[in-house]
Amino acid sequence: MHAVPLRIPAQADLRAVLASLPAQHGVEAAFVLQGIGSLSVAQIRFAGAPACTELRGDLEILSLGGSLSPDGPHLHIAVSDASGRVTGGHMGPGCVVRTTAEVMVLLLPGHRFSREHDPATGFKELFVR
Repeated sequence: MHAVPLRIPAQADLRAVLASLPAQHGVEAAFVLQGIGSLSVAQIRFAGAPACTELRGDLEILSLGGSLSPDGPHLHIAVSDASGRVTGGHMGPGCVVRTTAEVMVLLLPGHRFSREHDPATGFKELFVR
């Protein structure tokens, strides 16, 4: 295991930056342990919803975590708005960093994550090899 602390700058697409990490480091499995910071745009897909909901404004990242694989990221995020309302769910593409994001990623050399159809759930789920 190898920990990689990141500071992701303003205007970056947070999900895209995280999705690119395994290939950049030559691994096929990584885990986002936690993230904090701020967003100006958040794309969040709620449980059971077919598409993301877009939030705009001064948003604080309260929690961020998930898995990174060659098949793409599976990330969950919780953000609060200027009124303190908290919204969370699956992190979609297009989450734009407002000031900064601080994220701790754990690279897992020797492992391979994939997202494959699981007949028991009917969804693409994490498979660990």
